[in-house]
Amino acid sequence: MSRKYFGTDGIRGRIGKHPMTPDFALRLGWAAGKVLSQGSNPLVVIGKDTRISGYMLESALQAGLVAAGVNIRLVGPMPTPAVAYLTRTFRASAGIVISASHNPYYDNGIKFFSANGTKLDDTVEEEIERHLEMDVQTVDSLNLGKAVRVDDAAGRYIEFCKRTLPARVSLKGLRIVVDCANGATYHVAPDVFRELGAEVIAINDEPDGVNINKECGATSLGSLQEAVKIYRANVGIALDGDGDRLMMVDEQGEVVDGDEIIAIIAKHRKDKNKLKGDVVGTLMSNLGLEKAMKSIGVGFRRANVGDRYVMEELRECGGIIGGENSGHIIARDRIETGDGIVAALQVLNAMIDTQFTLYDLKQIMIKYPQVLVNVPIKEKIDLDESDDIQQSVKDVEAELGVRGRVLLRASGTEPLIRVMVEGEEMAEIKVLADRIANVVRKTAA
Repeated sequence: MSRKYFGTDGIRGRIGKHPMTPDFALRLGWAAGKVLSQGSNPLVVIGKDTRISGYMLESALQAGLVAAGVNIRLVGPMPTPAVAYLTRTFRASAGIVISASHNPYYDNGIKFFSANGTKLDDTVEEEIERHLEMDVQTVDSLNLGKAVRVDDAAGRYIEFCKRTLPARVSLKGLRIVVDCANGATYHVAPDVFRELGAEVIAINDEPDGVNINKECGATSLGSLQEAVKIYRANVGIALDGDGDRLMMVDEQGEVVDGDEIIAIIAKHRKDKNKLKGDVVGTLMSNLGLEKAMKSIGVGFRRANVGDRYVMEELRECGGIIGGENSGHIIARDRIETGDGIVAALQVLNAMIDTQFTLYDLKQIMIKYPQVLVNVPIKEKIDLDESDDIQQSVKDVEAELGVRGRVLLRASGTEPLIRVMVEGEEMAEIKVLADRIANVVRKTAA
């Protein structure tokens, strides 16, 4: 069964347009309640980010779950990884997060966690979609679910984050700028670093329902770079709207992306003899990350784009560190999902332990220039079946040899073929990327 509503990270869309409507959310709550609730007194944890539409979707989901006989714990605005953690803490059947992550305020989404705090398997999402086609049937009044608001959810998560550092580690002496993206971390992230001893300057920590991710956070680093320079901070930390993505800025004001963060954490774990299995990136991970891991004797694997696929690959190889260059970082020995705050703490731990600056630590990885060309298409193209496209890729790969790589993939959200070429020289890879893109254009014409 192909999934109609679920994408790589739950269900997402523009508010007021199907499927981000109150009636759909109610039916989704009921369908999820039927599929995910286990045994007697089933329980689901619901959290959200700071979008104004979160109230509407929360109420609708709540109604559907209650109608299915499911009890609810409402934790309010809370990072996505916090909901994963609280789902396990409360021994709940599932967790639900109302968030569109790094998207603007007018979008929203609904994503689910299993009882173990992990993303749902495709088969479970397909079963929920099957129930969405059914009529909502309310259980007997005696068996209706109840909703309870959890007042200490933020404090529970803050303490969890702090415990991901060794007990002896203090952040005293570090000046940190934390960009909360006016999102779900606004009331937890600054306190985590502050309670560990750091001097914290919080920015973009005043959400109003519509300013989430607006020219701030992990997708827009300009204000953080400026703040790091103004306050002469040791490091800048940028989270996205729901707190599962991390980008950083070093003391010189330079951006440190997800690939570099993965390299730093993996090397520190390796130096401490605490790294297990291979490191996992994605098809879009920079070639420099792969070479950096090879240089320290660590295996490297590439998963499909999406943190759920990174997690699947980590489980398969027994690895503990992986993620995406966009900032989804997974440290499985700390939490079974991407967590921006936890990932930042692992980098800070490496800084404290080695007495190196963030700029020094990121030198483990030399980033290769990347060129991405998006080729519009009218109809779907089978890239594997086109001899001309495949030959153009082989020719470029032969020309690059070990100095670079080529990636062709169809966009999962737009009618585009993405042509990506990496190499040592920007001028060279621009020419090579355009060469492949022109062949794709001819094939698509």
